[in-house]
Amino acid sequence: MPLTDLDLDDLQSYRPTLSAPADFDAFWADTLAEARRHDTPVTAELRTDTHLTAFDAYDVRFPGWNGEPVAAWLLLPHATREPLPVIVKYLGYSGGRGLPGEHLLPPAAGYAHLVVDSRGQGHDTPDRGQGDGTQWAEGFLTRGIDHPRNHYYRRLITDCVRALDALPQLPGTDPARAVVSGGSQGGGLALAVAALAPDQVAALLSDVPFLCHFRRAVRTAGDGPYPEIVKYLRWHSRDQEERTFATLDYFDGVHFAPRATAPALFSVALMDPVCPPSTVYAAYHRYAGPAEIEVWQFADHGGGYASTPPKQFAWLAERGLAPKNA
Repeated sequence: MPLTDLDLDDLQSYRPTLSAPADFDAFWADTLAEARRHDTPVTAELRTDTHLTAFDAYDVRFPGWNGEPVAAWLLLPHATREPLPVIVKYLGYSGGRGLPGEHLLPPAAGYAHLVVDSRGQGHDTPDRGQGDGTQWAEGFLTRGIDHPRNHYYRRLITDCVRALDALPQLPGTDPARAVVSGGSQGGGLALAVAALAPDQVAALLSDVPFLCHFRRAVRTAGDGPYPEIVKYLRWHSRDQEERTFATLDYFDGVHFAPRATAPALFSVALMDPVCPPSTVYAAYHRYAGPAEIEVWQFADHGGGYASTPPKQFAWLAERGLAPKNA
């Protein structure tokens, strides 16, 4: 597989001039204030049918966008006696939370692990949409593309922030040591949450993040979700192009990055056809907090695969975010 984008020297100097919408901060402040007016109870039911004798699995529901219930798994080392640092995981595109046994590595390393379902992408959190002019199209990137208030990612990102709001009501978790994490779409969502809830995030792990630098990504990505936007624009009149990107600007990691301050570990794969490396670097270079980036020179969209978690756990330990027994 060849390089899909710029070479490493050019990536390290890639700093495009980009401006967020003038009302970006007000848009998100209003969105989250509206969501937080819903005080539906957080629930966590201990599952006894998992056969995971070394772990406790809780089936969680918390209020997300419009107070709608969002599903999550909370996984803890069995018989946890004190609050643990918690890794909050957001998921890749088209993936749901699945089953508890799919998410055991962080609790095996001693962490609490909250795995947040993605509305409409999994089976446990439906996306009811807006019902006020939202355009529905192939995939999720163009749902509600007519206006940022209608867009799918307004709802999903709100859910992800509300997951942090739920932590004080969940067993075994220390909200003061919350690490937001994810790969691809999950990496982009984690970056957004770090920006929108900076006082609630102790660290960010963002692997090969999606949802970054849309205006370049749709022109360079050869695979994955970005071509949905290309297809949408191909079949709509040319006067839709600027409106489309103006909507996506509200959900772009390059605009969230300057608003995030927690220590961050990014990763990028130089042979990634799904999230072009230049789009990752565009967000990384704008990140306001202390940040490092792990470069996988010969990797595709899987990045470092199984080599990634040990590096992340070591990085967290260096920042005082390891469990006491680790």
